Amino acid sequence: MPYDQALADRIGDLVTGEEGLTQQRMFGGLAFFVNGNMAVAASGQGGLLVRVDADDVEAWIIDDERVLPMVMRGREMRGWLRIVSDLTDPELEQWVSRGVAYARSLPPKSR
Repeated sequence: MPYDQALADRIGDLVTGEEGLTQQRMFGGLAFFVNGNMAVAASGQGGLLVRVDADDVEAWIIDDERVLPMVMRGREMRGWLRIVSDLTDPELEQWVSRGVAYARSLPPKSR
């Protein structure tokens, strides 16, 4: 399944102007990086992927139908969430901000 281009465009609009921003197609989706650290992505499996502090994942999984741990090849990916429903603009902005803030808190990587 190709990623949702409209979602990717909405994410792009929110991160435009972020210092150190790059984007790359990967895993069938479109990922957005801050200083080389992946922050958010329009997933090729549908929905939004958001990077958060692995120690805080349980706090964000408050609605088990919409916000789920990200699973790749049968393994839960610590520090990643999948948001599987359509998001309002304020909801998307909140999730993108969380992912960008966490990625920005990490040491920069060269890519």
